[in-house]
Amino acid sequence: MAGIYIHIPYCKVKCHYCDFHFSTKTDSVPEMIQAICAEIELRKSYLSGKSIETIYFGGGTPGFIPSKYLKEILNKIQRSYSVNVDAEITVECNPDDMTDDRINEFASMGVNRFSLGVQSFDNDVLKFMNRAHNASQVYLAIDLARKHGFENITIDLIYGIPDKDFNYWKQQLTEFFKLDLPHLSSYSLTIEPKTYFGNQLKKGSLISKQDDLILEEFQYLIDSARQNGFEQYEISNFAKPGFISRHNSAYWLGREYLGIGPSAHSYNGKERGWNVSNNALYIRSLKDKMPFHTTETLSIENKCNDYLLTRLRTKWGINLDELNFINEKQLHQLRLKTENYCREGLLHKSGSVLVLSDAGKYQADGIASDLFISSDRL
Repeated sequence: MAGIYIHIPYCKVKCHYCDFHFSTKTDSVPEMIQAICAEIELRKSYLSGKSIETIYFGGGTPGFIPSKYLKEILNKIQRSYSVNVDAEITVECNPDDMTDDRINEFASMGVNRFSLGVQSFDNDVLKFMNRAHNASQVYLAIDLARKHGFENITIDLIYGIPDKDFNYWKQQLTEFFKLDLPHLSSYSLTIEPKTYFGNQLKKGSLISKQDDLILEEFQYLIDSARQNGFEQYEISNFAKPGFISRHNSAYWLGREYLGIGPSAHSYNGKERGWNVSNNALYIRSLKDKMPFHTTETLSIENKCNDYLLTRLRTKWGINLDELNFINEKQLHQLRLKTENYCREGLLHKSGSVLVLSDAGKYQADGIASDLFISSDRL
């Protein structure tokens, strides 16, 4: 089983926190779709004939461009790969892109999951983040999707908003649970250097929220999700039974996937690669049959560290028995470090499996990087 990710690099507006690769200019969309379809054809052997279990349209905002283009891409994938009849097919949309006609078109082409970029139910916060939608459009979008028979819907919410107190976050989660949706992705606001917020922070006109306040909101998120029947199956992802994202779980579990489009990443167990992050160069390279993709062959240390970084974020945790491809010295050092984290209450151990405690989840990336192995330890 494998997955395909398609990066659609277009958005209506640039959100103040976003550093993803995209453009607000859409004049190149027809050429981009031609290039994406050409890449699908060019790289159809990458997954070694494996059947496709998940297809994910991300971006950017795939729901922003005419759905006929997504249909063209899906048709190309269907012709080039063996796609499971029950494949999970997700499209990222913003609430303001969800109309009766658009949702009906998505349903007719086989889309069965929506990921809505909500971020907040508060109009002032939406303006602060420069989102294109308002709160009323969120409720309308969800109602329309349900009217067309969509049950598998997830939304994104952001916590750690500067100048918003704890009650704000409590109210956001109250609104979410009222909607009775089966999945939530929730992230702390990260202020990246090359963004509007990054510039504001540099100038001193924006102050990041204190870590202890962010931690309080994160813990409330975990507790509230549990109380409402959600499982935290990954640091930032919560699902009711039967609604875990099959596509994103494949990333964290180390399964193979092909990334199509500018800036998209791929992984096949032996190597990882990434496409050029430039729309014009990507289009021109595919048109002129020029290189557009960089590949890195994974060393034993790379494979181990990728495993530690991704699996530690999940409810499945890391299984030391699965790391039999590293040498005994590396494994011994890894065991010693995990034992220290267990004593500190940041990891829980059951047999050979280690999972993060709630306290450990807040330090997930730091713990993973500390566990990394390197060849100089031989």
